[in-house]
Amino acid sequence: MSYSVHVLYDGYSRMEDSKMKANCTCTLIKGPNKMIVDTMTAWDRLKIISGLDSHGICCDDINYAVGTHGHSDHLGNLNLFTKAKHIVGYIVSHEDEFFIHPFDTGEPFKIDEALQVIPTPGHTSADVSVVVETQDLGTVVIAGDLFEREEDIADPSLWKYIAGSENPESQEKNRNKVLVIADYIIPGHGPMFKVTEHMKEAAKGSSFNGT
Repeated sequence: MSYSVHVLYDGYSRMEDSKMKANCTCTLIKGPNKMIVDTMTAWDRLKIISGLDSHGICCDDINYAVGTHGHSDHLGNLNLFTKAKHIVGYIVSHEDEFFIHPFDTGEPFKIDEALQVIPTPGHTSADVSVVVETQDLGTVVIAGDLFEREEDIADPSLWKYIAGSENPESQEKNRNKVLVIADYIIPGHGPMFKVTEHMKEAAKGSSFNGT
């Protein structure tokens, strides 16, 4: 199965005049199952529509709409995708139907052989990440706020304290798991970055490597 990953908008987070300015990275996955991951704030409706339109896609074409966790900057436009199945953290739903899936036991939600949603708690207790196999980039993980941005690998305070972590031990374990499997990571509040061999080796050698 052939998938491609397209970042519609890079996220950001920064302090300005004693206030936090932030919005999430919004990502489109094109292929047999079309997916949008993290739909920004409620004030970004037209941006979402415009971003999809630039790829020749409308909201009704989307099969899955994912919010990696329950914070408002990641969920603001889910209501644009009424044809899609929604995955918000550990909750899977469509209209008034809710589907039980055991994310809490570590079970991935497999959409097909090349696209799945995996539990990666830590930032919140019910975070998920999307794993997609692509022809051009290899394995891409859309990780939400499991990673704030690439710089938080060298400066853990960015994800532990600035972004905030409900369970830093769990988050570090899942960060290392993702670093080992990914060729590229799309973080919650920054551009996509390539996972280097140094990053992988450090993750494998960590005491929080999930093994």
